[in-house]
Amino acid sequence: MLSSTSLRIAVSQLATLRWGLAEELCHYTEHGFDAISLWRPKLSDLSICEAKELLDSAGVRVSSIQWPGSFTGSEGQTFRESLEDSYEAIDIAEQLDCPLVVLRTGARAGHTLSHARRLIRLAIEELAPAAETAGVTLVMKPSKAEASFLTTLRDTLAILDASGCPNVGLAVDLWSFSEELISLQSGTSVFERTKIVSVADQAKSMSSCYERLPPGAGDLPLTGLLRLLFESGYRGEIEFDPVGQTVSSMGYEELLASLRHYVDDVQSDMNVVEYNTRRSKKPLAMAEVFPR
Repeated sequence: MLSSTSLRIAVSQLATLRWGLAEELCHYTEHGFDAISLWRPKLSDLSICEAKELLDSAGVRVSSIQWPGSFTGSEGQTFRESLEDSYEAIDIAEQLDCPLVVLRTGARAGHTLSHARRLIRLAIEELAPAAETAGVTLVMKPSKAEASFLTTLRDTLAILDASGCPNVGLAVDLWSFSEELISLQSGTSVFERTKIVSVADQAKSMSSCYERLPPGAGDLPLTGLLRLLFESGYRGEIEFDPVGQTVSSMGYEELLASLRHYVDDVQSDMNVVEYNTRRSKKPLAMAEVFPR
């Protein structure tokens, strides 16, 4: 029984890539969502002051900012340039009252694995004090895509443990690491270090390996995985980020409605409530829920 638990639900801007921030905030709140994960390239469309004004007016909190970094130089920048990019993201997070900055490691880029890991440890050790001063936690997110040399939860946890920095955590993508998460459940480290859980479904029958489906549209036991996390003490962010042709075909309105439907079902199944910090004085306009 998890009746005292609150779900910290957010929708990622990656899920509604064609919308601007103002449009996203309007539609997210109409569907009852009070938190957004910001993607930095979209923030460049307006000033930080303008973004903060929009967020405050809508009563929407920022769950995380992604993705500064690429410390291995795989995208052409120097190690120092990657650090400066990350410092800028930490500053933005502080201005927007955002508690989490998600770092990308970069691909191996011709380095030995030991040197690539060393670069990440050096980056964490330099950035962590600045993040702590700003009240921000840094988050490492492994990925099985070519853009990251960290491809397992276990390897990422090893780097976090080696850094010795308490304000650096882990992001777990259920779309990529459901099986590994289950295999690690006997240990407590993965649950203690996790700050963000990314949620999207996948179907074994889909031809595209990059098709991130809305939850419930694929084969992953997402509700069971969320229950496992919460019964293990997880109380961090749950960020929905379905992306791909299926999302494009269904449209963003129907996507948000399906996410709302799924979250309501999870709350009912787990006997939990949704954490909500909306500061807007206007009541929520709940949109019609589409069937999944």
